[in-house]
Amino acid sequence: MKRLFPLILLLLFPGWSYAADGLSGANTAWIASSTALVLFMTLPGLAMFYGGLVRSKNVLSVLMQCFALAGVASIFWLVLGYGIAFGTANSFWGGFDNILFSGIGEQTLAGDIPESLFAMFQMTFAIITPALIIGGFAERTRFSAVLLFSLLWLLLVYAPITHWVWGDNGWLHQMGLLDFAGGTVVHITAGVAALVAALVIGPRRDFGTATMPHNLTMVVAGAGMLWVGWFGFNGGSALAANGDAAMAILVTHISAATGALAWMFIEWIKFGKPTVLGISTGMVAGLGTITPASGFVGPAGAFVIGLMAGIICFNATLLIKQKLKIDDSLDVFPVHGVGGMLGTLLAGVFASTELGVFSGQGFAQGIDSIASQLGVQAVGVVATLTYTAVLTFVLLKLVDVVIPLRVSAEEESVGLDVSLHEERGYTEL
Repeated sequence: MKRLFPLILLLLFPGWSYAADGLSGANTAWIASSTALVLFMTLPGLAMFYGGLVRSKNVLSVLMQCFALAGVASIFWLVLGYGIAFGTANSFWGGFDNILFSGIGEQTLAGDIPESLFAMFQMTFAIITPALIIGGFAERTRFSAVLLFSLLWLLLVYAPITHWVWGDNGWLHQMGLLDFAGGTVVHITAGVAALVAALVIGPRRDFGTATMPHNLTMVVAGAGMLWVGWFGFNGGSALAANGDAAMAILVTHISAATGALAWMFIEWIKFGKPTVLGISTGMVAGLGTITPASGFVGPAGAFVIGLMAGIICFNATLLIKQKLKIDDSLDVFPVHGVGGMLGTLLAGVFASTELGVFSGQGFAQGIDSIASQLGVQAVGVVATLTYTAVLTFVLLKLVDVVIPLRVSAEEESVGLDVSLHEERGYTEL
C-alpha cells in the first residue's frame, strides 16, 4: 500500500513527475507570477504613467507605442534575442543557437524552473526597456521610426549587454559585476538611449512653455502599477521563491517609499508645495536605483539608496531640463539613467557585511573588498554607458536616413494622435 500511494498521486497529478527531474513547483509558480507582474509594468503601468505625462493630443501615441513595442520585442526575443542574450558563443555575443526558441521543450529546465518560463520572464524585460526609451522623445517622433529604431536597438544594444551582464560566460558577469535585476541592462541602457535620442531629435517646438502633463490621475494610477509590478521585476530576478526574493521585495519597497518622500520634501522646501507628479517621480527613482542592488543589500542600505535616489535624481532632472535645456520629455535619463548608475555603484558598497546595520548579503567584505567591487561596478557602468551611447547615436542616424525620425511641424502642432493614427484620446463635447 505504501508503494501504491505515490503511484496514485502521480496518476492524479502528473505534473508532480517533474519534481523527480529537478523542477521546483514553488519556484515555477513564483516566476510565473513575477512574469505577469513585469508585463503588467509595461501594459498598462508604464503606458498609463507616460500617457498621463504627455498632452491630451498625444496620449494615444504613447499608448500605441507601448503596445506595439510589446509585440515587436516579443517576436524579436523569440526569433533572435533570447539566443543572443543567453547563448554561449563568446563573452560578448551569445550566438544564434536558440533561434525561434529551438531546443526549448516542455521539460527543458533552466535551473529548477522550465526554460520556457525563464525565456518568457526575460522577454518581459526586453519589452519594458525600449518602452522606457520613448519617454525621451515623446510627442514628436514618427511611429514607424520608433518601431524600426527599437528593433535595431534591441538587436545591437539590449541583447548583447544582457549577455555581458547575465550570460553565464558574459564578460561583465565573469568579472563579478553585481546587477541583480537590471541597473545596467535596463535602466542605464534606456536612460542613456533616451538622452541621446532627445539630443539627436531635438526638443519639442514649444518645449518649456505648454508642456505640462494632461492627466495626473492617470500618472498616479500608472505609477502605482509600476510600484506593485516592480516586486516581480526585482523579486522574480532571484529565480526562486526564497529568502533572496523576499529580501529583494522588501528593499525594493523601502527604497521606493524613501525616494518618493525624499523627492516630495525637497520639492516642498524648494518650491513651497509638494506635488503629485513629484512624489510619483521620486517613487520611480527609488525603484530604478534599488534595482541592481536589490538582491545584495539589506533594509537599512535600501533606505540610504532610496534617500540618495530622491535627492540626486531630483537635482539631475533640474540640471537636464532647466540648466542644459535638453528635452528628455519624461525625464528618462535623470530618473532611470542616473538612478541605474547610482544603484549599480552603491550595490558595491551596501553588499558589504562590514557595515553594521547597513550591511548586505555578503558579496563584499571589508574596505579593500568594497574598493575592489566598486572598481568592477564602475567598469560595468562606463562600458554600458559608452556602448549604448555610441550605438544609439549610430542607429538613430541610420534610421533617419530610411525614415525621418521627426514628424512635420504641422503634425506636431495638431498632435500625433490625429496626425499619425487618426484617433483622439478624448471625445470632444
